[in-house]
Amino acid sequence: MLIHPQFDPVAIHLGPLAVHWYGLMYLLGFGLFLWLGNLRVKSQPWSGWSAKDLDDFLTWAVLGVVVGGRLGEVLFYQPGYYLQHPAEILMVWKGGMSFHGGFIGVLVAMALFARKQGSRFWQVADFVAPLVPTGLAAGRIGNFINGELWGRVAPADLPWAMIFPRVDMLPRHPSQLYQALLEGLALFVILWLFSARRRPVGQVSAVFLIGYGSFRFIAEYFRTPDAGIFGQSDVISMGQWLSLPMIVAGIALYRWAARQPQTV
Repeated sequence: MLIHPQFDPVAIHLGPLAVHWYGLMYLLGFGLFLWLGNLRVKSQPWSGWSAKDLDDFLTWAVLGVVVGGRLGEVLFYQPGYYLQHPAEILMVWKGGMSFHGGFIGVLVAMALFARKQGSRFWQVADFVAPLVPTGLAAGRIGNFINGELWGRVAPADLPWAMIFPRVDMLPRHPSQLYQALLEGLALFVILWLFSARRRPVGQVSAVFLIGYGSFRFIAEYFRTPDAGIFGQSDVISMGQWLSLPMIVAGIALYRWAARQPQTV
């Protein structure tokens, strides 16, 4: 069995300033967003996006991810804890960011950006969707470095079963890496290839919703379930409850988009 390296969560000490790996992974995710976005701007002139639009949107997106992600963690997963420790709500460098909360935050950011630009919401969403999974992968690697969100107990003969000494000495699934591969790499490849040609407005966003919801639902069976506001369950976790509406909405959006004549 493998043993988690128990990385120091602080990557660099600069005097009194501590730079955490978790924060660096977010910076990596935003950097990949810009790089991939500029590739899309150059290769897909029909999108109507410019490099300046991309830079402007990133400001909105960062606020949506950080504020939404943190509030999602507080409201969906640990409301009782943060009610007792309200000062820790602002300590985002310690980890504890909800994807679903960040997703809602980015939806708000896209709506505000679309209104400012005079664009349709789904045109913005379709351009942004393929740029998101690499950031999700970076975030999951940050979870792995922190040794948080560990997996369920795995068979001892599983070649990649891992012991997380800070938790216990049982072999566990390295579920953070599963999620990085599924929600990150696999979803990125699917969306990048699917969006390489013009599609009906909303269809790329629909594939993102279906893909992320499905991959997250699967990965949750290998991750120790969070308690969440519905209580803790080994049958269906909080992450799965939050992913189901995404899958349903994605299917409905895909069917709606297929009837739209305009493409992006």
